[in-house]
Amino acid sequence: MSATAPRVLVVDDEPQIVRGLKILLRSAGYTVEAAETKAEALVELVSRPPDALVLDLVLPDGRGVEICEEVRRWSRLPILVLSAVGDEREKVRALDAGADDYVTKPFGTDELLARLRALLRRSADVAGSPRIEIGELVIDLADRLVTRAGHPVHLTPIEFDLLRVLAQHQGRLVTHRHLLREVWGPEYGSETHYLRVHVAHIRSKLEPDPSRPRYLITEPGVGYRLRDPGT
Repeated sequence: MSATAPRVLVVDDEPQIVRGLKILLRSAGYTVEAAETKAEALVELVSRPPDALVLDLVLPDGRGVEICEEVRRWSRLPILVLSAVGDEREKVRALDAGADDYVTKPFGTDELLARLRALLRRSADVAGSPRIEIGELVIDLADRLVTRAGHPVHLTPIEFDLLRVLAQHQGRLVTHRHLLREVWGPEYGSETHYLRVHVAHIRSKLEPDPSRPRYLITEPGVGYRLRDPGT
């Protein structure tokens, strides 16, 4: 992330939305650039990489999902999808393509700013870190160790790998497909029952009350989110 004000690229072809986002984000201390098309966005992303991308899914010359896929070939840039397309399948497709979070229009300004702050913070704190702290949880990626409130938590290799992927995306929604491919391999993607069983086991070891999870949250029909219950 930049040492100066974080730069945000807004990609949307609705002038009113772009104008409103510029006012909102600049008032919150961000430097804001805008692009109206997929082609303009890709030029901007390559020539002047921003610290975060706020992206609409429907553009005059393509889909926002295509931008996500392109960016993920070479960058871990935080991507927040902001779209009027609220269909769950589109949401899953965007997240699978590499988006980090998804907000549906019309949106609350406080929520949007909070999600953007969280993405930027996690991008700075988590990337490449061998040790991830989430509330009382400490996850040591190098030694494959987990503690909660200082006490060791014994996980199976599969359970640790699931927790690792979620921790590396902490606070962000990780889809079923992404988890399955990361942990079991690229030929997997629809075996959600694997996840249900292993997530239940992880909760039984991590959560003070597994029936009311505070860390490992289910997003019905989409995936899971590992969050700090104190935020």
